[in-house]
Amino acid sequence: MQRTEGRVLRFLERVQVGDLDRTRKWIAAEERRETERQRGAQVQPAAPDWLIEVGMGGRDPVYVHVGGCHMAGKRSRGVERDQALRAVAEGVDACPHCRPDTELVMLD
Repeated sequence: MQRTEGRVLRFLERVQVGDLDRTRKWIAAEERRETERQRGAQVQPAAPDWLIEVGMGGRDPVYVHVGGCHMAGKRSRGVERDQALRAVAEGVDACPHCRPDTELVMLD
């Protein structure tokens, strides 16, 4: 009887060692992913100060936004301040949510 109990306990030990190894691998993988996430966040370029959103055709600008505007669509691209000023002056609508015309000091 002693021999069977010893084998069962050794089997249990192997199972637990395997579980511990697997857990350690999961921890190491998660730590690598977190390090990569942090590194990626540090490397990301700064958000642009101004955005121009183009229409469905991809050519004609439809809105000027302040950078980071929650209403800016996927078809928005970052531009310099002078480009944003010129667009508003040429009749491109200013986003009614972020009011880039106010930020650009173009009050009516």
